[in-house]
Amino acid sequence: MLVLLVGLLYLVSGGTVRSQDATGSRFVCNAIPPGAEPGCVYGPTGNRVQSSSPVEDELRNTIIQLRETILQQKETIVSQQGTIKELNSKLVRCEAAADESPQGRTRGQGSRRKEYGKNTMGDLPRDPGDTIDQLGKTMQSLKGRLENLEQQSLRLPSTNVSAGGISALTPLPLELRELLRQRLGALESQLLRKVADLEEEKSQLYNDTAAHRQRTESALNSLLERITELEKSNNAFKSPEDFKVSLSLRTNYLYGRIKKSLPEMYAFTVCMWLKSSASPGIGTPFSYGVPGQANEIVLIEWGNNPIELLVNDKVAELPLSVSDGRWHHICVTWTTRDGFWEAYQDGERLGTGDNLAPWHPIKPGGVIILGQEQDIVGGRFDATQAFVGELSQFNMWDRVLRPVDIVGLANCSAYMPGNVVPWIDANVEVFGGASKAALEICEDRAFDS
Repeated sequence: MLVLLVGLLYLVSGGTVRSQDATGSRFVCNAIPPGAEPGCVYGPTGNRVQSSSPVEDELRNTIIQLRETILQQKETIVSQQGTIKELNSKLVRCEAAADESPQGRTRGQGSRRKEYGKNTMGDLPRDPGDTIDQLGKTMQSLKGRLENLEQQSLRLPSTNVSAGGISALTPLPLELRELLRQRLGALESQLLRKVADLEEEKSQLYNDTAAHRQRTESALNSLLERITELEKSNNAFKSPEDFKVSLSLRTNYLYGRIKKSLPEMYAFTVCMWLKSSASPGIGTPFSYGVPGQANEIVLIEWGNNPIELLVNDKVAELPLSVSDGRWHHICVTWTTRDGFWEAYQDGERLGTGDNLAPWHPIKPGGVIILGQEQDIVGGRFDATQAFVGELSQFNMWDRVLRPVDIVGLANCSAYMPGNVVPWIDANVEVFGGASKAALEICEDRAFDS
């Protein structure tokens, strides 16, 4: 019985299994390797099933190459962006230096020197000459870097793919190359303007320095001359202006000479103290001759004629009388405007007139002679026109003095040396037997009176 029951169970189970095989579906699960794509087919051993066609493989390889190309160009673009940032930074620094430069030029010489002390471009030297050289080197370096970038671009693969899936080689994109050229051109323009500004500042600074040096040397020379004059004068007279020139004979070889010449003038005042008892006529107290006109300015009393003032060989008679053997203070003024003149004796204005060489400028660079009338510049004297007597305090100004100033000089209440020709011992030379002697004119004049 038991055997029969087991047999029945076996028959039932076998039939069930066969019916399921005939009507149902069976699912088979395989293991997938770690990191693999779920959509790919793998065998029971974990190997990928090669079920694709050759065209699909070629497309897959092309996609991989494109991915690698994109990554390489991404790295190239990042590198080129760094280069562009560096160029932009350099341009900003150049613009900052160019903005500071005009401000420095409006602050005077001291500010310019201060601007030169600042390093406005970071890598520029302080000296303008070195700065110009360095800017040129920087520009050449930037050009070289651009050329290197262009050469590198020729070796970079592009995103264009041929029909066979092989990538072609093309240069950098046109927009990027044009941007680099524009940036470099702008930077080059900034550098050229900076070089021009530096050259201009260098030239201006050199001119300012040369002018300052010339002014300093001129001041020092004038100071040395004044010191020398004072040293010489102190050895001879109590003060450099307290002396007289004596011309005791009527000859053509006794005379004094003023070392200083005259500038071009449109007015003048000449004042002096003189004493003479010569007759007839005191002669020529002074004359000023220039090339082409020996009688540019002359004061003369010749023979029985009155004292005359000559300007450019034009004559005006002066109502003066000084041949009494006493000291007299004489002043004559003249201006080119209408040729107006004035004549003073001992502080009093005795005569005026006009139309004496009107609108004629006194020519510069001539010779002033005391005691002789010149027929040529500095010579050919005539004994009959020579001054006989004593002269002192010969001063000349390039303007018309006020009457109150002339009165002060005449009564010894004012000391006002000439701004063109002052009466100083070292400024007067004597020749032919003429002599210089100490004289305090105000005391001597008081003694005469």
